[in-house]
Amino acid sequence: MHEVIVNLHMHTRYSDGSGLHKDIAAAGLKAGVDVVIVTDHNILVQGFEGYYKEKNKKLLMLIGEEVHDQGRDPQKNHLLVFGANRELATFAESPQNLIHQVREAGGICFLAHPDDPEAKAFNETDISWEDWSVRNYTGIELWNALSELKTVVPTKLHGAFYAFFPAFVANQPIPNTLKKWDELLASGEKVVAIGGSDAHALDMHMGPIHRIIFPYEFHFRTVNTHALLSGPLTGDVTSDRALIYKAFAAGHCFVGYDMPAPTKGFRFSAQGQNESVIMGDEISGKNGVTLQAKFPFAAEIILYKDGLPLQTWKNQQACTHITTEPGVYRVEAYRNYLGKRRGWIYSNPIYVK
Repeated sequence: MHEVIVNLHMHTRYSDGSGLHKDIAAAGLKAGVDVVIVTDHNILVQGFEGYYKEKNKKLLMLIGEEVHDQGRDPQKNHLLVFGANRELATFAESPQNLIHQVREAGGICFLAHPDDPEAKAFNETDISWEDWSVRNYTGIELWNALSELKTVVPTKLHGAFYAFFPAFVANQPIPNTLKKWDELLASGEKVVAIGGSDAHALDMHMGPIHRIIFPYEFHFRTVNTHALLSGPLTGDVTSDRALIYKAFAAGHCFVGYDMPAPTKGFRFSAQGQNESVIMGDEISGKNGVTLQAKFPFAAEIILYKDGLPLQTWKNQQACTHITTEPGVYRVEAYRNYLGKRRGWIYSNPIYVK
């Protein structure tokens, strides 16, 4: 498999971000990500998709969209749309119809920031996902870095602190989002998890204080989605876009918080009597399955089955578990960073049948 680091869910001046596409490309090249996916609100911006290069580095920029009903108050039910062949914002009023239209347009979609609480000190409303009756979406945004910020700024003083020390914000996905994901998986649905930065490079003014909140480059070094591709990127935008979105659709990806330590190189796989699979795949449990996780650095590792902790390893770089029991198996890993235990890696599940 060929691993690429994808930073997704970000905004430019075409909606409510402060930068241009060229600023995002420059920041991505500096941060060392392989792919960025720009998702402005309710507009599928044309003309910027492609490879951007600087010296010996190159970055692929893809263009998606964050669609939501602007006539709704508050504006909940935001949907991240990738790979659709046309503008879909006109279908925002009905989330289920919007999801159907995404599929018809050849795209995939993810429920954006399922838990996005209000931040009263900054007049930010709750824009969580609300319509859980929907079906046939690809997955959910398990970890949204900007939503997490809203959970730690009860006052403007807190906001000022994190504006100057943003590395202290990220801790883990919002617990209720993790719980909801496990509930969806337990219901028999395949729900792919991704992580997004929701980067805006917000321009903050508080009296004499002026600061860009979470500059693009900082965001691109934090919560990323690492995709495992069936082949290497070729430099052809059309085929490379298809490779990335195929991996997302299959759940061949994981969420990595790359500040405590680089997460590149993590693998979660399963070996049965006659087959081997990776995260996102199904495997028969008949005659036994060996689940194996490998990490680039030592960590606290927790193996979950059907949403419940099954086994924990402390300060290990690999772990193995043998089972014949059907279930949804996934892995979380934690490392200490800036004096606190923080979420590091969240795998997509392996489905043992």
